[in-house]
Amino acid sequence: MSLEKKRWVVLIASCLINLCIGSMYAWSVFAAPLAAKLTTITGTEYTAAQLAIAFTICNSVGPITMISGGFINDKLGPKWVILTGGVMFGIGMILTGMVESLMGIIITYGLLVGLGLGMAYGCTINNTVKFFPDKRGFVGGIATATYGLSSVIIPPIANVLNNSVGVSQSFIILGAVFTTVIVVCTFFIIKCPAGFVPEGFVAPVQQAKKVGAVNKNWKEMLSDPIFYIMIIMMTCGAFSGMMIISQASPMAQGMAGMTVTMAATAVSILAMFNVGGRILAGTLSDKFGRVTVLAGAFVLELIGLGLLLNIDQGDTILFLAGTSVVGICFGALMGVYPGFTADQFGTKHNSVNYGIMFIGFAVAGYCGPTTAGKILAVTGSYSTAFMVAIGLAIAGILLTFVYRYIAKK
Repeated sequence: MSLEKKRWVVLIASCLINLCIGSMYAWSVFAAPLAAKLTTITGTEYTAAQLAIAFTICNSVGPITMISGGFINDKLGPKWVILTGGVMFGIGMILTGMVESLMGIIITYGLLVGLGLGMAYGCTINNTVKFFPDKRGFVGGIATATYGLSSVIIPPIANVLNNSVGVSQSFIILGAVFTTVIVVCTFFIIKCPAGFVPEGFVAPVQQAKKVGAVNKNWKEMLSDPIFYIMIIMMTCGAFSGMMIISQASPMAQGMAGMTVTMAATAVSILAMFNVGGRILAGTLSDKFGRVTVLAGAFVLELIGLGLLLNIDQGDTILFLAGTSVVGICFGALMGVYPGFTADQFGTKHNSVNYGIMFIGFAVAGYCGPTTAGKILAVTGSYSTAFMVAIGLAIAGILLTFVYRYIAKK
């Protein structure tokens, strides 16, 4: 089979792997049952907001293994890196179902799942982007979309499992299934050869000049002012998405008065728009440019957050509209950035470079949920947290203009 055909097999296998590890986004469906379990076992009352620390850590530690895995990927190829990360992820899920303390959940879910996720995700994204220089935005969108698609599929399944066998068995069952799928899929992963170009593809002159001018390693990337604009922009854009995704189910119940089942459906709807945003934005960015699409996403994000600021009890439609718009924008950011990083700094060292860039996402993954949880605890409302997110979205819009100015110079 030619490389041009094999690259599609690699993409499909990578997407299935991302579908498994993307179940991390279904955390809010597990949070309340886990809190109830700990309350029963320990006699101390726990809430979903208190358990959000595990989700926060899970998001924060990913860049550690994305970067270290990137170095290994460059030397040994992605197969063993993805296999190791996938097994860590699956075992972490299984152990989360077995532990009986908050610290245990932090270790198994926050650290083990998070580190395994970062290792697998970084390699699947970067390897597929290298295989498709002709469709970089589209493929980046597809590969990240399947990661987000998991939170469309998993919440209703997890909700059924939680109700039928309990949250502990839910984690064990899902962890075992995910581990099996990932192990099988790694057999179809191959490393993209250096300098691979599909037959008949000729890069546009402007892109060819740009690619020829870069291929910077991580040290050269860190010396480029553009990097700092990009990573701060990523943090600003991901903040609201991570804040809402981490607490979507409790938000739906507390703000809009939804039942647990309705809230699980709301999580899936949010995830669908997240997925759609990744594919749509990735594809549009190939045509209209990465920064143009990001600027549009920031503007839409302001609209979505504005809707959420005006919710009263029972405003189900308004809640769904606001979270859906924010989901599209968060998806757009995640879909565009793999190609955006490769465009700016080249594909040769992108495994490591994108891992470093992903620190911006990790910062948002920590600050978003933490800020929302602390503000809710103090004020009893998410309104101030939405205002913080609006401020960061405005900063993101301004940074797109700063990027254009520096890039021209």
